[in-house]
Amino acid sequence: MIAIGQAIFGDNLFGARIASAATTAATLGLISLLARRLWNDPWKTWTACLLYMSYGLAAGQAGYANIDPQLTLWITLSLASAWYALEGENPRERWTGWCLLGVACAMGFMTKGFLAWLLPVIVVMPYAILQQRWRELLKGGPLAILLAVLLSLPWALAVHQREADFWQFFFWNEHIRRFAGTKAQHAAPFWFFVPMLFAGALPWTLLVAPSLRRAWREKKERRSAFLSLWFAMPFLFFSLSKGKLPTYILPCFVPLALLMANTLVDKLRQRDVFALSGNGLFNLVTGCLALLCLLIVQVVHPIYIGQPLQLTLAVLVCTAWAACGFAQWMRPTRHWFAPALGLWVLIALLPAAMPLSVVDNKMPDQFIARHLSELKGSKSLLSNELVAASALAWRLDRSDVTLLDVQGELQYGLSYADAEDRKVTSEAVGRWLAERSQKGPVGIVLDLSGKSGGAAPSWIPPGADVFRENNLLIVITRP
Repeated sequence: MIAIGQAIFGDNLFGARIASAATTAATLGLISLLARRLWNDPWKTWTACLLYMSYGLAAGQAGYANIDPQLTLWITLSLASAWYALEGENPRERWTGWCLLGVACAMGFMTKGFLAWLLPVIVVMPYAILQQRWRELLKGGPLAILLAVLLSLPWALAVHQREADFWQFFFWNEHIRRFAGTKAQHAAPFWFFVPMLFAGALPWTLLVAPSLRRAWREKKERRSAFLSLWFAMPFLFFSLSKGKLPTYILPCFVPLALLMANTLVDKLRQRDVFALSGNGLFNLVTGCLALLCLLIVQVVHPIYIGQPLQLTLAVLVCTAWAACGFAQWMRPTRHWFAPALGLWVLIALLPAAMPLSVVDNKMPDQFIARHLSELKGSKSLLSNELVAASALAWRLDRSDVTLLDVQGELQYGLSYADAEDRKVTSEAVGRWLAERSQKGPVGIVLDLSGKSGGAAPSWIPPGADVFRENNLLIVITRP
């Protein structure tokens, strides 16, 4: 999907990110469909969509080039289909639900692996048992499994034929070791996702607990039971995993939006606005504190130097957040939706409001793009940071970037014998540079963050062209 986006819109950031926006929009469509089916209440349907699209984590990922929004789409489709399969009003709905469940599991599997099969299982099986729907599960479940396997099999066999070692690595390293290994990548404690849940739910943080509390009280009711299991089981599974990243729990925000919409709309109809007022006050205080901290930091240790536009936008973001919180606090029944506006202002303006030092360090692509003409003549390429190496490869349309003292997620591939010349250490980089310089110019992109106080390394040859932006360094050596 990302490749299609770039084929249509070009090799640019918009082309790379459009897949995330499109899959998020499709997820919203599924939320609307399921909410309408669950409650047949237009207000709750519209509110569920608004909440999901204004959760900080969901809205942020909608404009970010990764595959978590795609996985969320397939997980949402699989569990929405499971609801129709188990609770459909007629056989046609139920069998269609089982078929779509199999298709969604296959698409999710080809997107991010066995997780797309596991998550529906740990939600659907407990629900079917608790709600005495196990007969429906036994009838339709095999069809969903068969479809998922048949749709995935050609791709799986093609991968095996191309690279026979892939499945051993993919299953054991990317699933088992990441879940249970003592040296799992992105290791974090069991409670890691609890604060991530409340942070990701901004600006609706104070409505999370009331919504989950109501779902617990109504756990015997079919709709609440299904949505609660949809939220709780993946959340628990990811919490048990050794490796954790905040985006892993993105699929949990779909049932959270549905549960929260149900609670929020009912409270508004009952004129019970205590939680809403508290949430508005929380956002008001948060916006004011952010603005105060920004001004203090700017006075004590300026982060915006000669950047009046960026500073103005940052102040505007904090002010808008506080103003929207104030509106909800003062008039919760009329302006209950105001925090969503504050979040959308943040999403729209924050990238342009970031200090250039942060932009350069977190998005080396822009720095590389500004010096593309100098880098294009390089016969060899070198980088000490994976994001910078990726940006270098993408901008130059080349894959021959040598990695300096870094492996990260490429460790497995770099352990192959035919990848020995794709990595070099600091001790050997001088010799490597001398050898490559004999063949032509060498283009080097270095991230100096936390390395020798940000000083340029001593092995850079004299006479090289050096360009620097904060902690990023581009070096062009001459033969």
